[in-house]
This record gives sequence, structure tokens and C-alpha cells, in this order.
Amino acid sequence: MIDKILCFFSRIAVRLLAFNALIVFLPVAALLYLDTYEKQLLRSLEHALVQQGRIMAAALADGESLPAERAERILRQLKQRHDARLRVVDVQGKLIADSSRLGPRSDIATESIPRQEESAGIRAEGPPPAEQRLLYRIATYPIQLYRRLFRPPEPPLESAEYYLSTGTLLGPEIREALEGRYGAMTRISTGGQRSVTLYSAIPILSGDSVSGAVLVSQSTYRILRDLYELRLEIFTIFLISLAVAVAISLWSSATIAAPVRKLRRQAREILDQRGRLRGQFRYNRRRDEIGDLSRALEEMTRKLRGHIDFVESFASDISHEFKNPLASIRSAAEMIAQAGSRADRDRFLSLIQGGVQRMQHLLGAVREISLIDAQLDEEERRPVEVARLLGHVVQAWATRTGSSVPVRIVERTDALTVSMAPERLTQVLENLLENALSFARAEVRIELGREHDRGVISFMDDGPGIPEEHLERIFHRFFSYRPGGNAAGTAGDPAHHLGLGLAIVKAIVDGYRGSVTARNGSPSGNGPAGACIIVTLPCG
Repeated sequence: MIDKILCFFSRIAVRLLAFNALIVFLPVAALLYLDTYEKQLLRSLEHALVQQGRIMAAALADGESLPAERAERILRQLKQRHDARLRVVDVQGKLIADSSRLGPRSDIATESIPRQEESAGIRAEGPPPAEQRLLYRIATYPIQLYRRLFRPPEPPLESAEYYLSTGTLLGPEIREALEGRYGAMTRISTGGQRSVTLYSAIPILSGDSVSGAVLVSQSTYRILRDLYELRLEIFTIFLISLAVAVAISLWSSATIAAPVRKLRRQAREILDQRGRLRGQFRYNRRRDEIGDLSRALEEMTRKLRGHIDFVESFASDISHEFKNPLASIRSAAEMIAQAGSRADRDRFLSLIQGGVQRMQHLLGAVREISLIDAQLDEEERRPVEVARLLGHVVQAWATRTGSSVPVRIVERTDALTVSMAPERLTQVLENLLENALSFARAEVRIELGREHDRGVISFMDDGPGIPEEHLERIFHRFFSYRPGGNAAGTAGDPAHHLGLGLAIVKAIVDGYRGSVTARNGSPSGNGPAGACIIVTLPCG
């Protein structure tokens, strides 16, 4: 069960959804931060109330008495350009001035009864308040549920009805102010509003004594209204973010996870139950990473198919080439027992030895091709000067074989160098030189040149040339064209003409991203008119 769960969450689509879901936590975090934001607003509101009260108290200070006319005159001079309700009381708590008696503040929501239209049951046209909308209720229900279940109960607040219809204000905060200290109180607002009213009382000093107090009060109704609207906007952003995250996840799943599943299905279909390659990845034209992966897999299976075909055909060719010497050995072995004379036995024994020698040559050549196929990619490559190495190869060949056919080297470029392992280049040059000398009558000509960033090495002989139908076949394994003889593998061939020399050359040159071709006549027109083998390799 745990493995299934881990497998489920390891899928790309699920991880994309989880990543995109992080987007929605930003508005959620903002929504949770609103509690802190609300507390900061309340502290700012209280600070503003205290400042207004202190200014009013300072304006009324330094008098032996506190006449009502002076307090009302100061309030009129303010022309209701203040946010809070200002009240002034004397030392007995009697109300002597009230800013609410001077007219309404048109741009300020008061702490008292709601608007006349609402109190009369009439609502103005327009959208309902934010807290009454269904979307807001859905958004705040989890938070309200959390508060009811996990938060401790808060003590109930007093009601602002305490100061209605009374001329004497002696609440706890006013008593604190009349005793010379700052007083503060929070009460539930009147008029059915879902808000509280903050009260701040500041003493009015006359010398060292207290002559009265200023009571400053303001409802949090406006703050709540703004918070309701802000919560609703944040929740709307949350829903939009959630929808975008889901859409992006679905789109990503369709464009990433689905193609990956398709690749997985193709991978399962490529191999049969015995592990044999039966197909390949289909070419994908997408221009993203999935397309790159698909094309890389398609190229990999194509190369793997080519390598498997090479191994299978190579094994088939080896099996075919071994049939002739084995048949010759078996026939000679059967007939040697019936031979009546020593001369016949010696002749049959010579046939057996020749067959064994041919099989040894075959095994050595097969091993060489196998090593080339396995080791080319791991060999160290470095710049090699072709002319110098070719001179050593020609000299060593003449010393070893005693060949009297002259070999002429023509350099058509200065200091031609190619990038490959010196041992492999030596092997290529030796095989090409041996092939050219085996057909040459009077001369072998070797030309060194350059075409752009590739070196060109041409081996030319003055022999009979190559028939057009064999120009490509001479590089095939176990094919050898000898005018007046047979293809390699027939009983009349010499043991060393196995048809693998040029096949080895092609395997090495292809492994180094070069090319080898055959033609009749000299490319420059100055050489002999026989066969010409042209090798191109990357310059070092």
C-alpha cells in the first residue's frame, strides 16, 4: 500500500499539480495575515483617537473652570473635520459638549444607529455588502469553524448602550481620566453593526488638578467594511489562482506526462518476451525536451538495430567462410586414409594444412574487426602527421616483404595532420598499401591533400582497375576481386586474400567519422589509370 502511495506521488502530473498548487498559498497566506493586519489597524485607530483627544485636552487646559461655551466653540471651529466623536465632561462626569450635536460628518460612518434608509427597512440600490455574499461565506466558514473549535472563548464586551440617553458619563475609562490617568475601553457598537467602538479618555489639566476629561470614540465599522472587501478580493484571487494552477497542471500533464507514457509504451513494445529487438521508437517532431528525448531514443534504437544486424550478418558471413576450409579439411582427412601412395598422402596433408592456415587467418581477421568495433570510441585521439607516418609504413613494408614496386608520395598540402590514434592510422595505411601493391604493375602513387577541414589520402595503382559493379562491394567483408581468380572464400583463393583488408579500413575510417570510396583513375589526372582508393579523415 505504501509503495502504491509513493508511486502515485512520484508521478510527474501529481508533482506538477503540487508545484502549481503552491501558487494558491500566496493569497491564502494573505488571507491569514488579515488578522494581524486588523490588529495593526486597530492600534493605529486607537493611536489616532489618543492624539485627537490630547489636542482637544490641551486646547481646554490651563483654566480654573471648564465652561461649556468654550468647549462647544472649539468643536465648532473644527467644522466636523475629524474622524472621531469628541465629548467633553467636567469633574462630575457631566456632558458639557458633544461633537455629534453639531451635525453629521458626511464622509464618516458614525458609531450610532445605521443610516435612516436601513433603519426604515429600505436599502439603497447596489450590490449587497461583502459579508452577505455567498462567496464570502464560503471563504470564511473554515476560518470561523477553526476559531470555534480551537480558539479559547473571549470575554464578552460591554455594550455602547451604556452612554445612550444619559447626561452623566462615568464609565471606567472616564473615571480613570478624572483621576489623572489615560483610560481606554472597547464596547460593542450600537445600531446592529457588526463592529466595536473604541473609547479613549484623556484628562484635562488645570495646573496640577484635573478639571474634566475628553472622551474620544470611533467605531471600527469602516475598518470591518474594508476588511470584508479585502477578504473577498483575496478569496477571488485565490479561486482564480487555483483554477489557473489546475489548468496549468492539466496542460502540463497532457503535454509532458502523456508523451512520457507513450514513450514507456513504445519501450515495452520494442522488445519481445525473449528480449529481442522487434521495433523502434517512432520519430517525434516536438521541439521541447520530450521531443529531444524521443528522437534520441529513436536514434539509439536505430543504431542498436544496425549493430545487431551487423553482428548477425557478421556471424552469418563467418559461418559461410568457415564452410569451405572445413569442407576441404574434412574431404582431405577422409581421403588421406584411402591414399595408396606417400605422394597422395602428402598432397592431402598439404590441403589440410592450407585449410587450417586459412581458418587461422579468418580467426585473426575476425578478432581484429571485433576489437575495432569495441575499442574505437575509447581510443585516445591526437594529431598525427600523415606524411611522416606514411614514410615509415612504406619503408617498413619494403623491408619486410622485399617488394620492388616503387611507391611515390606526393604532398599537395603542407604538413597534413589528422586526428586519430597513430596505431589505427598505421593499420589503415598498411592495408591500403598492401591492396595497392597487390594490383600494381610498375608503380603505386600516394597523394596527400586537404579539402576544407578534412585530410584526403589517395592510393593509386596502375593495375586493371575495378569493375563498376564492384566499386562498393570491395569494402564488404569477405569479398575480394582478383582479375583471373574468384571471390574470396572459393577454393582457388590464396589463404591471405580473405576480403577483410578493405573492410577493416572502412570500419576504422567510419569509426573516426571519415569516409572511404573507390574509383578508377587518378583524381588529379596525373596518376596511374588503375584503381584509386580515397580516404578522408578529420584534420587534427
